Amino acid sequence: MRCLMSIAVLLSPITVACKTVETIETAIDATPSSATIPNLPKQTGLPVAPNGRNYPLVPKEPSDIAALLAGIEAALITPQLAEQDLAALAHQQQVIYRVLSKRPRLSENVRSQIDPRWRWVFDQHIAARREFLAMHRGPASSALPAWRIQSPASPDQLLKAYRSASAATGIDWTVLAAVNLVETGMGRIDGVSVANAQGPMQFLPTTWAEPGIGNGGNIRDPWDAIHAAARYLVRRGGLKDIRSGLWGYNNSDHYGRAVLHYAALMKEEPLTYRSLHQWQIHYASSAGDLWLHEGYEQQQPIGVNDYLRQNRHSAPLTEELQP
Repeated sequence: MRCLMSIAVLLSPITVACKTVETIETAIDATPSSATIPNLPKQTGLPVAPNGRNYPLVPKEPSDIAALLAGIEAALITPQLAEQDLAALAHQQQVIYRVLSKRPRLSENVRSQIDPRWRWVFDQHIAARREFLAMHRGPASSALPAWRIQSPASPDQLLKAYRSASAATGIDWTVLAAVNLVETGMGRIDGVSVANAQGPMQFLPTTWAEPGIGNGGNIRDPWDAIHAAARYLVRRGGLKDIRSGLWGYNNSDHYGRAVLHYAALMKEEPLTYRSLHQWQIHYASSAGDLWLHEGYEQQQPIGVNDYLRQNRHSAPLTEELQP
């Protein structure tokens, strides 16, 4: 169908803590609050992004990473978590998993020391990231893309669309959310892929124009695109075997498995959706895993070094300071 661009009020109820709820807000209200917010690693003198945050730091010792990650996972499914804390914790979580996915020995050491409660969650995240790494084996890019990074639609707005599309087609809402996450960070990326895929669900205009897919809607509109994606997954056999539908969406078994890992996380714990909605856009470049925060906007590709001269906050610490 298209090429992967990036590697982010319910209509029907979901169940959280054995209670039926109607929105993310009521899901939060329905579950007791108990977790403590962990202290995130800090270091003086780090460059600061326009939103006031630093690139998340990863502790050096596996035991420290395991303890931090366990605290983050517990906090992220804590009801009434403040928006500011949610954003910071989710980004920290994201960066930790991105680092560990590329370092098998460190990953195994962390996994062996993390609270067993979180090992299944850990495994899903690491497996998803490694599927995407397996899709991209060439040299890292020395240029950043002509994208605009924007705020996504609210989690309740998107969840309403996922649920509506699921009710209309039978495709699970968690699969639609996971596709939206891996395609554009749930709408954070506004840009066109090298294959000319467009909009929050990354449709080729030719696919969008097929009868019964775009249905005269706006390829850039989240509601229209999410419903079109559900219809496309059905057309490609997703009701019989969702893996077949995902293969039609992106001709890669790695892609399908990664999407299903994220879908499984949301199905197991629906509040996971809140943190995934907060994940940031990271871009694997020749200068490392760069954070493209909201406000990034390039009309043309830009050299990595040229960009970093004025945006040092987008780069991680050097390898000597990272585990």
